[in-house]
Formats: sequence, C-alpha cells, structure tokens
Amino acid sequence: MRPGSSVAIITPMIPETGAVDIEGLRHLLRYHVESRTDNLCILGTTGEASVLSMPERELVLKTAVDEVKGKMPILVGTGAINPTSIKAMTQQAIDLGCDASLVVTPYYVKPPQRCLIRHMTDAADWGLPVVMYNVPGRTGVNFLDESIAIASEHAGIVGVKDATGDLSRVDALRKLVSDDFLLYSGDDGSTADFIAKGGNGSISVTANVAAAAMRDMIAAALDKRFDEANEINDRLVGLHNKLFVECNPIPVKWAAKRLGLINSAFCRPPLDEMDPIFESQLEDALKQAGLL
Repeated sequence: MRPGSSVAIITPMIPETGAVDIEGLRHLLRYHVESRTDNLCILGTTGEASVLSMPERELVLKTAVDEVKGKMPILVGTGAINPTSIKAMTQQAIDLGCDASLVVTPYYVKPPQRCLIRHMTDAADWGLPVVMYNVPGRTGVNFLDESIAIASEHAGIVGVKDATGDLSRVDALRKLVSDDFLLYSGDDGSTADFIAKGGNGSISVTANVAAAAMRDMIAAALDKRFDEANEINDRLVGLHNKLFVECNPIPVKWAAKRLGLINSAFCRPPLDEMDPIFESQLEDALKQAGLL
C-alpha cells in the first residue's frame, strides 16, 4: 500500500439484470490508471460488496487484477461480522493475486475493544496485509486510538482508514504508531487537513469522479504544498458534500453516469438510484469541480 489517493471504487451494474457490468468496471479501472490513482480499494461499502456473492466477488477481483495488477496496489474489502467469512474472502483475494485487505470493525454487534483488537489481528494472521477500517457512523462501534495502536504492533497490520472526521485523532494516532504505519482519511471533506496533521492519504469516494484532482490535491499536501492542495480542494468541496446527499454510493453512481464513466446509476436493493430532487445539487457540484 502506498501513501496518496486510494479510490473506494463503485461497482457498475446492468439495470435490466442487476448483474455486475464487467466492461463498465474495466472502463473505470482504466480511468484510474490514466489518472494515476495511487491505490485501488475494491469491494468496499462504496462497491456494494455486501450484496455481492462470492462468485461475483471473484469475477470483480479477476477483472481488477487483469487491469491494474502491478500498476497500483489492490486493497480488497473483506470485512464482516463473522471471522469465518473474512477468512474465506481473504483466501479468495490471495488466490486471485490481490495485495491487501480492508477489514471494517464488526457492525451491529458492537464488540468491546479487546475483541476489536483480536478481530483485526486474527484477520492479519490469514495472509494479507490489513488496513483496519474505523467507521462508527456505520458500525455503531468506535475503535479507540489506544486499541488501534495495540493492533498495529502486529506485523501484518499496515494501516488504518479513519472515517470519523475527527482531526484530533490524527495527532494522537501518529504519536502511538510507527512512522511507516499508514493513516488514511475516510472523510473526503477533511482529507487535506488530515494529511497536514500527519496522515498519509485517503480512501476516497470523491476520487471515483475526480480521480486526477484528488490525486493532485493529496500529492501536494503530502509534499507540504498546502496552498496548492487547498486551492484544488476548494473546487472539490461541493462534491465532498453532495456525494452524500443520500446514502453512499447512490449519489456517486449518479455522478459517474452523468460524466459518462458508467452507463447506469443502478444500485442493488435495498438501495436505489438517486432521488431526482438532488440532481441539480450534484450537477452544480460537478461544475464547481470543473468536471462539466
């Protein structure tokens, strides 16, 4: 895994059948290679992984390996409540040639901190480097800094994606973990400030539709060219906000279709395509970003 811009990539689908649009996925992957995206994060929340079967995951991962292996690291979402499921998804990712696992804290069951630590270290024992994922707004449990630091002592745990938006955590975590431990923002709106405080990049929804801009903004911030980073980010603020007018990935799929990156904004149930009342807001944000 590299510092920089990692796209939490959407999974395009065919509305008539609900099947994964593999040619559409290939087009997206090539767009990210051309845009010099630093890392690919596939089969995460934004990729609707929770409604994909294991054979569908295999198809998606084979496509990703075919298109980007050796061009950017492939981080695969393997998080679940059941460790047995994580083990099976991790082994699949290993067999297909992927590079790392993104493991979310177990959702709904709210494990105590000692169980979160064990959950992550067990996942790291199964053979892929692990990026831990803390997103209490979705899971109902907050992985505390001290617990993240304990888990980070495992040689197979290489980073954390923090989607709390709490910038005070960056300083605290940086002091508790090794210098080569990767801190990724999971909150697009605060990524520039996250890096200024010691972070290493982001795992981004916005990068789905503004890949080059996110890559350039993060590269500037990592190089401490903060005026340049903020200038780029100012154009993206509307997108950071409006891509969440409804539950992710509903708005970003609409935006990707509007830009011609995918053929359909279809989301599998229980999600749906974006409510048309939000279209003008997304349109304005895309224009502000210079994408239309």
